[in-house]
Amino acid sequence: MATALIIMAVTLFLVPLMPLLWLLTAVLLVLGIAEGAADVGGNTLLVWVHRREVGPFMNGLHFFFGVGTFLSPIIIAQAVLMSGDITWAYWALALLMLPMVVGLARLPSPVAQKVSKDGLIGQVNHLLVVLVSVFFFLYVGAEVSFGGWIFTYAVAMGLTGKIVAAYLTSAFWGSFTLSRLLAIPIAARVRPRYILLADLVGCLISVGVIVLWSHSATAIWLGTFGMGLCMASIFPTTISWAGRRMTITGQVTGWFFVGSSLGGMVLAWLIGQLFESAGPQVTMFAILFDLVVALGVFVVLMLYSSRPDKQEMRASGLS
Repeated sequence: MATALIIMAVTLFLVPLMPLLWLLTAVLLVLGIAEGAADVGGNTLLVWVHRREVGPFMNGLHFFFGVGTFLSPIIIAQAVLMSGDITWAYWALALLMLPMVVGLARLPSPVAQKVSKDGLIGQVNHLLVVLVSVFFFLYVGAEVSFGGWIFTYAVAMGLTGKIVAAYLTSAFWGSFTLSRLLAIPIAARVRPRYILLADLVGCLISVGVIVLWSHSATAIWLGTFGMGLCMASIFPTTISWAGRRMTITGQVTGWFFVGSSLGGMVLAWLIGQLFESAGPQVTMFAILFDLVVALGVFVVLMLYSSRPDKQEMRASGLS
């Protein structure tokens, strides 16, 4: 993790210094790989450290993802304002990583999860990995599509002007970050499956409000705020739930992020292809359909995992 942050800091420092496009592309590629390693590593190590009690800690980790998303544009804007150049914006972000490198380097590495000798606990269930990856594909597709298209949708539908539409986008990400903070104590008291079910139903209701009252400005505000609140805890809670059913290795987490990354690209791209020809309404219909399928995959996950879950409880002496 410390190495990944060092690479990120170095590449961020180099970005504004690259004189050629192919060099800039190469530096950004390395930056992306390091960011992916830090992302996958952070989620995996957190599961290794806290095991079955990882729920609130995972939501806390993802809450700070939201905090970083909120603060980074402010830091960049202030750096540009004070220096008059984008260069110091990159350098400021690089310098802010250095204290984290020192902190991580001083921490002991957690013990990796291992498969138990009885074969019941800690196995990597490959079908379960595929199902969770598909679920992440659908969930992240809905999250990225809503957050990325809500501005254009609201303007194209004549519901708001551009300035208010920008506030609408901020409302989504603001409620998203707030929800991750609220999810920390909830995850400590409520089982992951119930949180996920409530989140998915809440997302469907929120999008349904926007679809049913498509020409109402009030409906789009309520739906947007509801989507932010309900979507925020799905990703960390799903990882917490998966950690209760199988060993979470770096490779397993990597597959989860492959599914989520593909989802973030595919649905948003598909909406872009249909936005002009089918009209802006296709945005919410596509997201609604995606969430319905995600709910179906969630039901399959719960049914498929219920039997292994009972085995795990017997093996642990909990039943």
